[in-house]
Amino acid sequence: MEGQAFRKFLPLFDQVLVERSPAETVTKGGIMLQGKVLQATVVAVGSCSKGKGGEIQPVRVKVEDKVLLPEYGGTKVVLDDKDYFLFRDGDILGKYVD
Repeated sequence: MEGQAFRKFLPLFDQVLVERSPAETVTKGGIMLQGKVLQATVVAVGSCSKGKGGEIQPVRVKVEDKVLLPEYGGTKVVLDDKDYFLFRDGDILGKYVD
């Protein structure tokens, strides 16, 4: 099963399962932050998506990629008592590169 790092759940089609990164709640200056976590790590991906012309395209992220999420959206999924989120491949804003 290509693109699978999480054994108990395999996203279908262009779905991407992510685990949000821990939020930085206090700045170096000691200011408390309240905000949504927009960074995440990909833990499982579906196999493909359809292009505008109906052609099959591979999902653009892979397991262990660090990605930037939109502020809103995603579907919460609880697996092994941990919160994960499903996003469509096209809804992910970008990925971090080294």
